[in-house]
Amino acid sequence: MVAMTQTPALPALWPAPHADGTVHATVTVPGSKSVTNRALVLAALSAEPGWVRRPLRSRDSQLMADALRAMGVGIEETVSSSSGDGAGGEAWRIIPAALHGPATVDVGNAGTVMRFLPPVATLADGDIRFDGDPRSYERPLGQVITALRKLGARIDDGGRGALPLTVQGGGALEGGTVELDASNSSQFISALLLAAPRFNQGVEVRHVGAALPSMPHIRMTVEMLRAAGAQVDTPEAGGEPNVWRVAPSALLGRDMVVEPDLSNAQPFLAAALITGGTVTVPDWPHRTTQPGDELRRIFTEMGGSCELTDAGLVFTGTGKIHGIDVDLGEVGELTPGIAAVAALADSPSTLRGVAHLRLHETDRLAALTAEINGLGGDVTETADGLHIRPRPLHGGVFRTYDDHRMATAGAVIGLAVGGVQIENVATTAKTLPDFPRMWTDMLAGSGA
Repeated sequence: MVAMTQTPALPALWPAPHADGTVHATVTVPGSKSVTNRALVLAALSAEPGWVRRPLRSRDSQLMADALRAMGVGIEETVSSSSGDGAGGEAWRIIPAALHGPATVDVGNAGTVMRFLPPVATLADGDIRFDGDPRSYERPLGQVITALRKLGARIDDGGRGALPLTVQGGGALEGGTVELDASNSSQFISALLLAAPRFNQGVEVRHVGAALPSMPHIRMTVEMLRAAGAQVDTPEAGGEPNVWRVAPSALLGRDMVVEPDLSNAQPFLAAALITGGTVTVPDWPHRTTQPGDELRRIFTEMGGSCELTDAGLVFTGTGKIHGIDVDLGEVGELTPGIAAVAALADSPSTLRGVAHLRLHETDRLAALTAEINGLGGDVTETADGLHIRPRPLHGGVFRTYDDHRMATAGAVIGLAVGGVQIENVATTAKTLPDFPRMWTDMLAGSGA
């Protein structure tokens, strides 16, 4: 009898909707992943219960919540009618507790979970094991592991400097001064700062290496620490360059409302830019540390216009897209969407300062080059970015490499190019739940 071999099923393909006209819609963007996950960590380490309102409910935030629960933190998910400032909707009540093991944490492929929680786990009584998706084994974590060991932690990583690993928590961490090279990810700095108020000596983190990427995310960490009652000294406040100090202290329980995720607004703003329409994003903050706020400047330079009104950010396109020469070092997560728009522009673009994207959910520079060129584009990788020469594009399969921002980039191209099919669009659930419905609602003019 001949054994039959089964052909592996191909990932589902999603036909990216093609825009037949201008887009006019209001799109309500879910909460910021970066803010939600930082808020969860700080609330878990606080001396009293707190609230996180309008949190992002996505794979990354659920992984963070589940990980904290595994270590003993209480997280009650409720729907509230209103907080003190009228922010109703979903709310999570965080009830701090003595952290303990044994426990196993699934980080998925979430950089915030795999980097922010090992420092927290050093404060637990017992072993905390960290594991995740295969790609998580390849993402840089060695600088965090080495730094924690220098601060007194015991970590068993089999000598890999990467996942999987076990933090042998002793209930406390001495802390002190540590040097590390965070040029591959600003999350290395944030990881140590977030848990530092609970270290016996606090922490002094000194970055040694090339320029730090994604500085807005470090500023976000610092502002949220200060709002929780921590004392933080930073380079911006007149301190030493590339040095951050956090004093030991008790953190305050807070009632915090999470801002919309401005980076996740990118594909919807791009739709207005590409089609010459208008998209309104409610609740866009007038002041924020989110890197996505730079979209106002970048997409305006590429041919649109925007106005911050009582209704939110109103972004309008002309249907004409101009190329751009821009350093995205501080806002690297915006690169896939900008590259997608640049591939449809009327002149070449150069995106610089993002060599660290090779170490993200996938090698984003290689992935963007392969997929845009696979649709007929002309993209060349540079040492620290991409050079994009617009050419007429055609339909085809746009692979995502399990990267949510690759999926939304493909959808943006599909607006202007018929026949684009997105492989595994479900990966957008990492930070943008129900993206396909939001996208089709936007095209229907109903928003989301």
